[in-house]
Amino acid sequence: MSVSIGIVGLPNVGKSTLFETLTQRQVSAENYPFCTIEPNVGTVTVPDSRLDTLAEISQSANIKPTTVEFIDIAGLVKGAHEGEGLGNAFLSNIREVDAICQVLRHFPGEDITHVEHRIDPYDDAQIINTELLLADLQQIERALENLEKKVKQGDKNAQEISQTLQRLHEAVSNETPIRDLDLSKDETERIKPYNFLTQKPIMYVVNTDESYETSLTTEDLGARVVPLSIKSEAELSTLPEEEKAEYLQLLGRSHNGLDIVIQAGYNLLDLISFFTTGPKETRAWTVPQGTYAPQAAGVIHSDFERGFIGAEVAAFEDFVNAGGEGAAREQGVLRLEGKNYVVKDGDVCLFRANT
Repeated sequence: MSVSIGIVGLPNVGKSTLFETLTQRQVSAENYPFCTIEPNVGTVTVPDSRLDTLAEISQSANIKPTTVEFIDIAGLVKGAHEGEGLGNAFLSNIREVDAICQVLRHFPGEDITHVEHRIDPYDDAQIINTELLLADLQQIERALENLEKKVKQGDKNAQEISQTLQRLHEAVSNETPIRDLDLSKDETERIKPYNFLTQKPIMYVVNTDESYETSLTTEDLGARVVPLSIKSEAELSTLPEEEKAEYLQLLGRSHNGLDIVIQAGYNLLDLISFFTTGPKETRAWTVPQGTYAPQAAGVIHSDFERGFIGAEVAAFEDFVNAGGEGAAREQGVLRLEGKNYVVKDGDVCLFRANT
């Protein structure tokens, strides 16, 4: 399945540099507002060391990790919901993504202009979140107006949607994002066509200096906070593989910070990975948490879902400890599951289907 994360923030906070470093694609990142007008799109592999382990056991010729799409979206300013700056384009582009990665500036430097002429990442977050709330509020009010006639005519579906929108209106008017509401499955389905901005899951990348330190916490912003020196990560990405470990050591770090960002974005969407493995290929597949075996099989090929018979499944650790497919089957580790089985993260699967 294809998933996308929009990289958003005020102008000149490091969005395009983060995108460029994540995707190794050269995009324009000059020092002036609205440098990014049309969104840049790049596909990034999700790091998962389990793939290498499985490929080694199965002696696979190829390894195919799962991917996530990052989209670099134009910078936002106050008044975006009223069309300020590139507000309309910005908000339209955000509606198309599955989740939001908001970049906040926490690094000094007078040579890089801050659109608000100060360094305050918390305030930056409030500016953007307020614009998203105001944009949703406008959309809710327009939707309620459009439904008014049908509601008066006794249209039951319109009445149910209107009731849900009224609940959203009250929350958003009080600065509560839609994602923080405990919506029922029916309510979520009713508002799905509106693609509200504050309903999307969000994370924050705080762009720091080389220390990778920030005082902002998850408690401050109500969502995952990842401190990251985007400049350091950009420099790291240009080095040969053998020099990267040495550079990380100089930074006092044991791992690539970009891997944390990618994995955090992936987790943000409540996704899991299951694996298929064999001599030809070891591959990770992406499905939402709670996916049943037939639907997981359908991600590989739609015929597998339609003709689903069963799935041979082993947990990653059990499969590895057994030493591969043959031994896992002999030891009873590779068990047969039916259509009501919920696929778990790390499952190694072999699907049976009439095709």
